[in-house]
Amino acid sequence: MLFDFDGTLADTAADLARPVNRLRAARGLSPLPLESLRPFASSGARGLLEGGLGILPDHAEFKPLREAFLQHYADEICVDTRLFPGIDSLLAEIETRGLRWGIVTNKSTLLTRKIVAALGLEQRAACVVCGDTTAHLKPHPVSLLHAASELGIEPAHCVYLGDDQRDVDAARAAGMRSVAVEWGYGSGLESWQADAIIAQPMDLIGRLRAPT
Repeated sequence: MLFDFDGTLADTAADLARPVNRLRAARGLSPLPLESLRPFASSGARGLLEGGLGILPDHAEFKPLREAFLQHYADEICVDTRLFPGIDSLLAEIETRGLRWGIVTNKSTLLTRKIVAALGLEQRAACVVCGDTTAHLKPHPVSLLHAASELGIEPAHCVYLGDDQRDVDAARAAGMRSVAVEWGYGSGLESWQADAIIAQPMDLIGRLRAPT
């Protein structure tokens, strides 16, 4: 069982929005409400700089702004971040059934490990694969395949949960089953062609199979 992190396991939107509004304030701009930035949270610094400042990766200011964003984020990385309601119960049920679970995210190892530890998941996750663990980011499948290898599970027997189109695309490319989650930051889930869509974490329970 593999999970995306931002928007799937953890609600990180408030802590990700704060650096954007710091950058806006430095430019004399008023802060944006969390709900207007929330849809960009799964896309990390790139998406939030676009949503909050209209700055794209090809803009001359993108690189220094990204570095400033990441520094602000690292300074207050787990202030308002929480597991989504129902996630802890889901993980506990997975563990009770003797199943192993892991995290596959495009977030860097340095940032991910801090949040995973702060949320008490460090000793529970069987693997944590980050954006700099492998040579490619999702939707490339290599990070999912790396995680499956760490878990000692064939990709065809893995399920990957995510809240973004690229999560579904990565799972499909890796030969895994994909589950799109409605509680995350994505929209238009019906068009992603996921193997399943669930509204609440515990909705996954009926789809779990005991190990053989």
